[in-house]
Amino acid sequence: MNFLEILSKFNWDEIGEKIDKITPQDVEKVLEKEVISEQDFLALVSKAGENYLEIFAKKSKERTQRRFGKTIQLYLPLYLSNVCTNQCVYCGFNHTNKIKRIILSDEQILQEVTAIKQMGYEHILLVTGEASKKVGVDYLENAIKLIKPSFASISAEIQPLEVEEYKRLIAAGLNSVYIYQETYNQEKYPFYHLKGKKRDFAYRLATPERLGEAGIYRIGLGALLGLENWRVEAFFMALHLRFLQKRFWKTKYSLSFPRMRPYEGQFLPPNPVSEKELAQLIWAFRIFDEDVEISLSTRESQNFRDNMMTLGVTSMSAGSKTEPGGYASCVTELEQFEVNDNREASELEAAIKQHGYEAVWKDWDKVFS
Repeated sequence: MNFLEILSKFNWDEIGEKIDKITPQDVEKVLEKEVISEQDFLALVSKAGENYLEIFAKKSKERTQRRFGKTIQLYLPLYLSNVCTNQCVYCGFNHTNKIKRIILSDEQILQEVTAIKQMGYEHILLVTGEASKKVGVDYLENAIKLIKPSFASISAEIQPLEVEEYKRLIAAGLNSVYIYQETYNQEKYPFYHLKGKKRDFAYRLATPERLGEAGIYRIGLGALLGLENWRVEAFFMALHLRFLQKRFWKTKYSLSFPRMRPYEGQFLPPNPVSEKELAQLIWAFRIFDEDVEISLSTRESQNFRDNMMTLGVTSMSAGSKTEPGGYASCVTELEQFEVNDNREASELEAAIKQHGYEAVWKDWDKVFS
């Protein structure tokens, strides 16, 4: 059974109604448990759960330190291209947006690598728009081989691929892939994805399964906060995570919670998520799963990230540029979204140390894990 078949057994609106009916007593019962089920998880993301956020934060902190210690892994996104054939209404790389398009050449990639290495990073996240003909597997394989000698690990946030294509990239040096469903609401999904291959809900949903079959080291999941009811979205993320963990139990998992930020376009999020709600979401997932990695990007404010770094998060970026060529060329007009926390890596490292935590530039090599 694949995850689409599991997803089809649930009704989005019914899950929302179930969450709305949760009482404070329901939340208290769940908080007494050590092992949290998917149904228990509903209480953690409920409106009633807002009355227990201090307890959530404490539990999240305890579970994170028990599993990961007092550490924050540092990573940096490297945008290779903003060329995209999709028409996603919420994205700055939308095919119809009138922005300058660029695909980094080998020389430009190496210039970016040089600039990033000077910042101290060992973990890199490659990002592209979705354009299989111009930025396909051949281009990605070449880029990974170019930068592999310079970094301890390489992750990617790219277009969905086939199993054999992922195997090629893994052989070239790819360690992790992050694939965001954007929304698990299958009925509403087409309204946000007007044209392009990304419009295929089922194909995108099955991407983590293809990654698992390819033998990827780590799979990252996420939903774009602001599109649909985040509480319902979170339930389906939890459901998806558990499904993958049971089927591909050797694989590591990571979660991200991108919250909608300003970009080149006029789309406003129909269901905006507050910082308080984002905090509840992160703590809920940490209580739900002690082992999953949780990242928090520069989309969020300095104050919020500083407050959250000891309460459940395991990885963060700093000094991020969300446009191709941004590190070496100081490009500013091609951003996918607007960065909120503009601190350099050294400033974030200092903040992490002030909180009594260690900034990890290079994690253990895979051979030791």
